[in-house]
Amino acid sequence: MSTVQSGTAALSPAGAQHGELYRKVTFRLITIFCLCYFAAYLDRINIGLAKLQMLDALKFSDTIYGLGAGLFFAGYILFEVPSNLILQRVGAKLWIARIMITWGILSGATLFVTTPMQFYIVRFLLGVAEAGFLPGVLLYLTQWYPDARRARIVALFMVGLPLSSMIGSPISGWIMRFFDGAHGLGGWQWLFLIEALPSILLGFAILLWLPNSIESAPWLDAHEKKTLRANLDADPAGNKSHALGKAFVDPKVWALGLIDLCVLLGLYAVSFWLPSILRDTGVKDAYTIGWLMAVPNAVAVIGTLWCGASSDRQRERRWHIVVPFLVAAVALVVAASGTHGTLSTVILFSLVNAGAAAAMPVVWSLPSTFLKGSAAAGGIAFACSIANLGGFGSTYFIGWLRDTFHSQSAGLYGFAVCMVIGSALALSYPKKVVNR
Repeated sequence: MSTVQSGTAALSPAGAQHGELYRKVTFRLITIFCLCYFAAYLDRINIGLAKLQMLDALKFSDTIYGLGAGLFFAGYILFEVPSNLILQRVGAKLWIARIMITWGILSGATLFVTTPMQFYIVRFLLGVAEAGFLPGVLLYLTQWYPDARRARIVALFMVGLPLSSMIGSPISGWIMRFFDGAHGLGGWQWLFLIEALPSILLGFAILLWLPNSIESAPWLDAHEKKTLRANLDADPAGNKSHALGKAFVDPKVWALGLIDLCVLLGLYAVSFWLPSILRDTGVKDAYTIGWLMAVPNAVAVIGTLWCGASSDRQRERRWHIVVPFLVAAVALVVAASGTHGTLSTVILFSLVNAGAAAAMPVVWSLPSTFLKGSAAAGGIAFACSIANLGGFGSTYFIGWLRDTFHSQSAGLYGFAVCMVIGSALALSYPKKVVNR
């Protein structure tokens, strides 16, 4: 067993004797972070359901929609690294609260959009507001949990993403149906207004609830703080990079960003475009589409939790990314290869969503195995920026394909190829570095 150099025996981070302590920490931190991710992703993807009414109401084309949806990523990319570096300087409590409140306000402001330019501006600003949330939380979690517990904890946090669609999609469909026309507003406008409120409220909750560090947590006693710190110090330092500049040229960081891009392509194929694909199968009602959208996300919740726990239990990272990716790739090829009914479409996109979501917590358990300190802050954010650059291009490209060829098959084939490439990149990581 490893020991801390100070002479205090390092307590096994995977040991059963610390289970109760980590459950306490997880309840305090992951509960609110999961709710925040739920709200964040709901604000990000409700544009997919709003599209069903918004485009007709505003006379927007699929190309305009694709560009507007994609401009979110432009703002996100530009401010991702600066945001995470600011978080490291001012503390997670203040900065994550700021992120939550500003993105909630801007998401709600989408209801006032009447022109393509207004749509582009509000989506860009929404990306600026949200920049730093995901990498900020991931960085924060490295300051609480050792490597051996990381994948399952990231899975518990990231399960907020499929939950937001599983629970949020039926609610969003209901809002659009039953509030449509109330007080002169369309259902899509009520959608943006109502779903912005949780983000703003959670921002204020962060200010009251979140400690900036182990040492500042009022709900931990001195022994518990010492135990958590000892477990972190017991993680092998190995060849972890601490220098910020090195994070931007490290091939492992670039590979991480490209792998996460594959995750996003799978998730966005479902969240941004599945509502339109389901409508093409003959389902016209937004409320019904919302319920159908819940199915792929329910499957993704199961896949995310299982894969994160399995990866930690087996101390294996690479194949826990590769296998889900290949499942998603096959489902994308089948979905693109012909016309499918509603049931088969839901099944295929359930496999796509589950494959992408299941790999996600394992992907984000990798950075702490080779980055630390400022390098971790910059590297995690930079990898997110690389991924979201692809997210920007993909949303615009799919919109252009639908307008030009009246089909999304070419885009789905492209997404499948990216999943295979992501599998190869995952296998490029040395086992001795990432399998901890």
